[in-house]
Amino acid sequence: MIIVVGSINLDLIANVDRLPEPGETVRGSGFATAPGGKGANQALAAARAGAKVRMVGAVGKDSFAAEALALLKAGNVDLSGVGESFASTGTALILVGADGENVIAVVPGANDSVLPGDIAKAYLKKGDVVLLQHEIPLQTVEAALDAARAAGAVSVLNTAPFRAEASGFLGRADYAVANETEFDLYGEALALSGRDRQARMRDYAQRTG
Repeated sequence: MIIVVGSINLDLIANVDRLPEPGETVRGSGFATAPGGKGANQALAAARAGAKVRMVGAVGKDSFAAEALALLKAGNVDLSGVGESFASTGTALILVGADGENVIAVVPGANDSVLPGDIAKAYLKKGDVVLLQHEIPLQTVEAALDAARAAGAVSVLNTAPFRAEASGFLGRADYAVANETEFDLYGEALALSGRDRQARMRDYAQRTG
């Protein structure tokens, strides 16, 4: 079983000819909504690849919740671990310019209500794979890493978005996934040694191995 502990969002996407300057209003050429959130995206991808998936997260009691969960339901993801919060369903407000550039504001909403106690809803057991990211409270991510280790499950942590305060527990993940920018930022936070990225990666492996 793959268990995802993470974020569930509804993306609100507006297409514009160009991104506005501060204080400026520009005319939009299109609008769409789409389920999103790094956690929900992980769960949906795993389900579409044929895995059995359980999602642990939260949505609000608002009109956005059903659409945010629609693709997960259609993909037969187990949503028994998804709670309802009095906070709004998480949203990402996205402006996309004609040149492909974008600006994004993420409002965590209900994602901030996913607490360490919710890990019990994962029903972790030996051999499970736990997928995590940084779009929920970091104390919950840390608790999930510890619970996975205690249960004999494999943990995979996507370190996005970069949050310096997460650097202290990255080494608890069996697998940490970072792009080049994120690794460089965590390298600074961890004071990794080495003249180039490869050397700093070796230093990280030695520290956490």
